[in-house]
Amino acid sequence: MLQLNKVNICEKAVADEKMGSFVMDGYFYVLTTIDLFVLCFMCILTHLSESLSEKQKRGFFLAYLMIAGISVLEVITVVVDGLPSGYRWLNIVSNYLGFGLSPAVSVCLVYVLDRKTALRRKIRIAVCCEIAYLMFLLVSVPYGMVFSVSADNMYSRGPHFYIYVIMYFGAILYLSISTIITAREFQNRSRMLIYPLILFVMVETIIQVALPELHVTWLCVTLLSVLYFIYCNEMWNQLDALTGLLNQNSYLKQTQKIKYNSGVLVVFDVDDFKQVNDCHGHVKGDLCLAGIAECIKKAYADFGYCYRIGGDEFCVLLKKQSERRGMQTGISAAVDRETKKVRNFFQQFLTDQLHFQVKILQLSKTEPIGICINIKKDERNIAVQVC
Repeated sequence: MLQLNKVNICEKAVADEKMGSFVMDGYFYVLTTIDLFVLCFMCILTHLSESLSEKQKRGFFLAYLMIAGISVLEVITVVVDGLPSGYRWLNIVSNYLGFGLSPAVSVCLVYVLDRKTALRRKIRIAVCCEIAYLMFLLVSVPYGMVFSVSADNMYSRGPHFYIYVIMYFGAILYLSISTIITAREFQNRSRMLIYPLILFVMVETIIQVALPELHVTWLCVTLLSVLYFIYCNEMWNQLDALTGLLNQNSYLKQTQKIKYNSGVLVVFDVDDFKQVNDCHGHVKGDLCLAGIAECIKKAYADFGYCYRIGGDEFCVLLKKQSERRGMQTGISAAVDRETKKVRNFFQQFLTDQLHFQVKILQLSKTEPIGICINIKKDERNIAVQVC
C-alpha cells in the first residue's frame, strides 16, 4: 500500500509539472501573438510617418523584421524541443539564428539614428563584429560552446553561454551610448529618459538569463523598440531638417515656459544672405546655412540651446543668466576657436562681405548688451571680427 501511494504521488507530480509547462507555453504563445501584432502595427506606422527619411524607415523595418523573426524562432525552439530526433536540425537552426541575430537589432536601431545615406565608420565596425560573431557561433555549434542540442533533441546552455550574454549586453550598450551622443549633439532636452530605457532592458535581460523558462525577452525588446520609435520621433520633430539645430516650433514652446526676467537670448541675423543664393544657387546657399549653424552650435552649445528661427535667422537661449562681462568673454573665446574653420568654409561663398549681426538681449530689457560678428572678404583674405 505504501509503495502504491508513492507511485501515485510521483505520477501526480509529473502530471502537475506537465500542466504547469503547458500553461507556461500557452502564456508564451499568447505573448508572441501580441508581440507580432504590435510589430505589424509599428511597421504600418513607420511606413506612414512623414518625419522619417527613407533610410530611417529601412532601419526600423529591418529591426522590426528581426524582432518578429527571432520571436517566431523562439516559439519553434519551444515547440520542437524534446520531439523525436528528426526535428533536431530545426532546433539547432532556430537556436543558432535566434542567438546570432539578437545583437543585430541594436545595430539596426543605431543605423536609424544617422540621417546621412552613407554608413559611418562606427556602424561598419559594428556590422563587421556582428558578422564575426555569427561565424564564430556557426563554428561552435558542433562543440556546444554557447548552446547544445543533444541526440535526443533536448536543448541546453553551453559552458560558454556567457559569450552570447556579453554580445547582447555589448550591443545594448552600443545603442545606448550612440543614442546619448546623438541626443546631446541635437541638444535634446529629453535625453535623460534614455537611462530608464537602458535600465529596463538590462534588468529584463538579467531576469531572462536567471529564469530562462519565462520567455519575456522579445516582448520586452518589442516594447523597447516602440518606446525608442516614440523617443526618436520626438527628438527629430524638434529639429530643423537643414541645419540640425532646434527648430522654430521648439523655440516658441520653450520661450513660453520661461520668465521674461530670468533669461538671456543671443539673436543672429545674416545680412544680405540673398547674395549667396544669387551668386551660387540655393543648393550652395543651403550648405552655407548648414555651415553657419555648425559654427554657432560649436561655439554656443556649452552656453545654451541653439535654434534656427527663420531663413537666415538664428538664436541661442542661454541656460543660465550670467554677468555681462563674463558672458561676453566666454562667448568671444568660443567664437575665436571657430575662426579658422569659418575662414576656410566661407572662402567659397563670400563675394564682398557677409555680416553676422549678433545681439545679446536680457529678456527683462529691450536694448542689446553685447556682441556682433562681421565676416568680411577683401582682395587678400577673410577677416572674422568680434566686437
